Amino acid sequence: MQQLESILTSLSDFVWGIPLLILLFGTHIFLTFRLKFIQRFIGKAIKISLGRSKEGEGDVSQFGALTTALAATIGTGNIVGVSTAIAAGGPGAVLWMWLTGVFGIATKYSEALLSVKYRTKNKEGMMAGGPMYVLEKGLNAKWLGVIFAGLTAITAFGIGNMVQANSISHMVEDTFGISGWITGIILAVFTAVVIIGGIKSIAKVCEALVPFMAIFYVVGCVILLVINYSTVPYTVSLIFQSAFTGHAAIGGFLGAGMKEAIRYGIARGLFSNESGLGSAPIVAAAAQTKNPVRQALVSSTGTFWDTVVVCAFTGVVIVNSFEWQNGLNGALLTKAAFSDIPVVGPIILTVGLLTFVFSTILGWSYYGEKAMEYLFGNKSVLPYRWVWVVAVFVGCVLSLNIVWTFADITNALMAIPNLISLIFLNKVIVNETKEYLWSGKIDK
Repeated sequence: MQQLESILTSLSDFVWGIPLLILLFGTHIFLTFRLKFIQRFIGKAIKISLGRSKEGEGDVSQFGALTTALAATIGTGNIVGVSTAIAAGGPGAVLWMWLTGVFGIATKYSEALLSVKYRTKNKEGMMAGGPMYVLEKGLNAKWLGVIFAGLTAITAFGIGNMVQANSISHMVEDTFGISGWITGIILAVFTAVVIIGGIKSIAKVCEALVPFMAIFYVVGCVILLVINYSTVPYTVSLIFQSAFTGHAAIGGFLGAGMKEAIRYGIARGLFSNESGLGSAPIVAAAAQTKNPVRQALVSSTGTFWDTVVVCAFTGVVIVNSFEWQNGLNGALLTKAAFSDIPVVGPIILTVGLLTFVFSTILGWSYYGEKAMEYLFGNKSVLPYRWVWVVAVFVGCVLSLNIVWTFADITNALMAIPNLISLIFLNKVIVNETKEYLWSGKIDK
């Protein structure tokens, strides 16, 4: 098992290496310029996203689709992923993480637009869409669509299910002393209650859960920054300075150059907001919307909230705690930072992580089942949901280093066929944007 883990780790380092980071970040920049800096419409996008009324064909409201996508996106990457980036790349990684969010807005907009444009209805009258349908109908490359769907169905069980359940199981046991199997049973039951009802049930829960969990967590971050307000200006300066010069070794911190700050900041930023990976467009295709551009704008706000806001707060809080100088990493580093709030700090972090994890499990269950539906038809959906529930329990009670690494690999590979569709269909994206947004017909 150790040898297998070593092989998978090497493979993960390879697929998440410089070529993929260049492809992903390069696509972000390319689409930003092709769309004349679509980020300037973020205010309008947020305004549209708050609407919950029926706007056209679809299964859930635009807000429901957004919160479901956010549910899947805002997870351990926003808490553990940020601390991992700082531990490996230094304080400067926070800025590069933030920049992936700013430029990633254009990619999230583009993939959602294509998924709505090329979506279809299944035999039950429900919407079906995502990169697999874009690849099949837009590029006439069904074989790539099959590859993407297969990778999505596999990845969902890892990153979207078992590793999420495992992280909260350990956190609950460390904080409250509750055994993993108890957490597993409770989490599995709640998951079953929600996902058996399908996307409408998932969206309904996410509409209530996501705003609460995001506000609750951000308020905790704000309290920490207020408590340690005297060092915040220095922290912000340190983040910007380290992003372009690297950071020397201090205490238990081994030091990181500019190259490490860029690599780990971009890698964890992309992992957190999922822009370009092709997951969020699957639920965007289920939205009730007047036109593809309108939902694309709504979807783009997901990257804004996830990375530009939540990850930024986490990054500043962790750097401002200076616990990263003591050689801590991952959840231990974040937990140490939140311990600055007497008594309730670890509780705020645990509740935040619990809601983040549960919502991620819900959101990714929909991605996985739509991938299965594409591959094997609607008959595969219900069995997939029940296997999903069992996997939640398994994730809470087993050690999952190998599962995490394997899912990391398939998650990265998902991006490649999706990015191919974005690059080759960029003219379609621009033409749709020109027809509805730049012409002022966004409400028609």
